[in-house]
Amino acid sequence: MASTEPNGQVLKDQRYIHHQQGRQCDGKLNWPTAAMDKAKAEEEMEILGECQYAGEPAVVRPSQATPRHTLYVSNLDDQRFLRFSIKYLYVFTADAAVAAGDLRAALARVLVDYYPLAGRLRPSDDDDGKLVVDCNADGALFAEASLPGLTADEFLRGRARPHKSWRKLLYRVDAQSFVAVPPLVVQVTRLGCGGMVLCTAINHCLCDGIGTAQFLHAWARAARGGDHDADDIPPPVHDRRALRPRCPPRVAFTHPEYSSATAAANGNGNDSLLARLLGQPLAPVSLTFTAAHLRRLKRRCAPSLKCTSFEALAAHVWRAWVRALDPPPSLRVKLLFSVNVRRRVKPELPRGYYGNGFVLGCAESTAAQLAAAPADSPATARYGVRLVQEAKECVDDEYVRSMVDLLEERRGARPDLAASLVISAWTRLGLEDLDFGGGGPAHMGPLTSEIYCVFLPVVGGDDPDGVTVLVSVPQAAADKFQHCCLGFLDEADLDAKLS
Repeated sequence: MASTEPNGQVLKDQRYIHHQQGRQCDGKLNWPTAAMDKAKAEEEMEILGECQYAGEPAVVRPSQATPRHTLYVSNLDDQRFLRFSIKYLYVFTADAAVAAGDLRAALARVLVDYYPLAGRLRPSDDDDGKLVVDCNADGALFAEASLPGLTADEFLRGRARPHKSWRKLLYRVDAQSFVAVPPLVVQVTRLGCGGMVLCTAINHCLCDGIGTAQFLHAWARAARGGDHDADDIPPPVHDRRALRPRCPPRVAFTHPEYSSATAAANGNGNDSLLARLLGQPLAPVSLTFTAAHLRRLKRRCAPSLKCTSFEALAAHVWRAWVRALDPPPSLRVKLLFSVNVRRRVKPELPRGYYGNGFVLGCAESTAAQLAAAPADSPATARYGVRLVQEAKECVDDEYVRSMVDLLEERRGARPDLAASLVISAWTRLGLEDLDFGGGGPAHMGPLTSEIYCVFLPVVGGDDPDGVTVLVSVPQAAADKFQHCCLGFLDEADLDAKLS
């Protein structure tokens, strides 16, 4: 049977299915249609059929000899909550696709410089609870597949919210433990139109988003045959000893991002909020804020408070998240977000530093104060933004060293996620500018949607400063979350008024 899109286009053989999230709202949640259109709250796509693999994945080793040694990883690298792989998904149309063999050969070349990605993580022999990287050139995994029933255009029409079926686009490694999975796993899937999907899984213990972007651009440069010195990609610096703990450790701050001290004060509120997130079906929500929308958010704080787009949007989304989940007013809620420390420590980390160079900033408030009515008042906006700014401002060299020392004393410590929204910003990293020789991607984003929130760059179009917010929330709260995010967009000609 065939299914039909709203514009009448027939999608042959029902190769994919759109799941339209419910839009019916009561009178309190009846936000303007124009505002919803501007935010592009789009459909979710399920990919039917299975990937057809050409054979077993290839093991790609560096094309030249690389150093063989055990690499120390810092306390910021091997935190328990980073023991997973960041999974990126790129879609290239037919004119931008590159032959899998060329990508594989370029990967072998770039692994010469990024050789820890061809190694293996393992527990340290000398330091209980620590991981190290065995730089043994065992290689990355590179899988080739085809999915002839899917085209790039079909994927792009339903790309807004990841669906669990997308996981088939990345080769699944059967391993007994996290450390047994190669730090780098790649799958290239050829589509029926001649386009391709490129998925990568990069172990977070080896690098952060800045390091990921650095590696991916170096790989793309190698695929283009570019000169090693022709662009601004710095050579990777793998030595992480600049972030060793002090001896003896000296924890000088309370570090609320890890502290569970508020749990007792909150009683059972923390547990109930976390259980609500994890104990019921989740719905991915994707909302795109244009540059004009971001300017409006920032202007709500002016003139008494100047802020960045990130600060304004982070505070706004945090407030919407709290209002949608409707926790007890006295519950202390937190916003955790990455703060790049490469230039905040003394001395600064070297350019090209290829470890995790971030710590978690933590803003904290009672739910009642953060979600105070009216939600769109300047005072409410300034309150949330100022909390985000204060969380950033406190991160200096001493704070970073204190956090490294805390992780030394409390091996296995995890961030306090009991009543926290976590935001990971993938904007301003250049992840969307990847060109392997045929042109840039038509889509870039995470392979899956989780309960942590991702700020994504807008790929293509004429709004390079826009930001897409992607997060999964309980299904029962999804519509309210969208309303709380978009309620300030109350005029159809918003862009014209802000231009």
